[in-house]
Amino acid sequence: MTGTVQSALTLERSGARMGADRVALLAAIGRTGSISAAAREIGLSYKAAWDGVHAMNNLFASPLVTAAPGGHAGGGATLTPAGEKVIAAFTAIREGLERVVTSLETQIDLDPGDILWSLMMKTSARNAYRSVVTAVTESTVSAEVTMDIGGGQSLVAVITGRSAADMGLAPGVEVFALVKSSFVIVAKGREVGALSVRNRLVGTVTSRTDGPVNSEVVLDLGGGRTLAATITRESAETLGLRVGDEATALVKSSHVILALP
Repeated sequence: MTGTVQSALTLERSGARMGADRVALLAAIGRTGSISAAAREIGLSYKAAWDGVHAMNNLFASPLVTAAPGGHAGGGATLTPAGEKVIAAFTAIREGLERVVTSLETQIDLDPGDILWSLMMKTSARNAYRSVVTAVTESTVSAEVTMDIGGGQSLVAVITGRSAADMGLAPGVEVFALVKSSFVIVAKGREVGALSVRNRLVGTVTSRTDGPVNSEVVLDLGGGRTLAATITRESAETLGLRVGDEATALVKSSHVILALP
């Protein structure tokens, strides 16, 4: 069977992967100056657009978008110089790739079912942070890895010593720290008291989305970093969490997964 050769570009910068959908969102934000207006322009929900902005800001060394939540009426949003560079880089690479693919298509006959054109790492973890290892403490069986995730926040993971050795973890090494939103415990305020939980990330509630059973709470950790937690709606109501409240995210070190870029 003869097929048409098509290009699918994913831009990677230090392990942060960007596809055309994310770049389209960035460009729309640049044109409209608003998260909600950009979402309407490209056919996304307001929440999906904000989730995309949070993910991009978490994965890159510096935020791509500076924005203030404004509800569906829209808050101000501006592309940073880093965001402008990502759009320019993606556009230039895509144009070059399309020229190559056009030339390739005239020379070969491919069955699109026989070739894998795009290899992409996908994860169900809601929170993914581009981090730098600051310390590794090894024992006979396990290793404690401390990372700077930006915004003045640190995260600690306990993994097997074999995994730490295989990954070559040492101070200065860049890694991705992954935390599922369902693994996050939320406490109101910053004074939590004595608990065995190793990680305590203090932030400000920027959104709370309630479902019939669960609620998603997003915290601004500073430095363009955010954290999403999925807790029961009853817990969210008992805590009385509201936008603007200070809260602490608690994450067990054993619940932090590490991946190399």
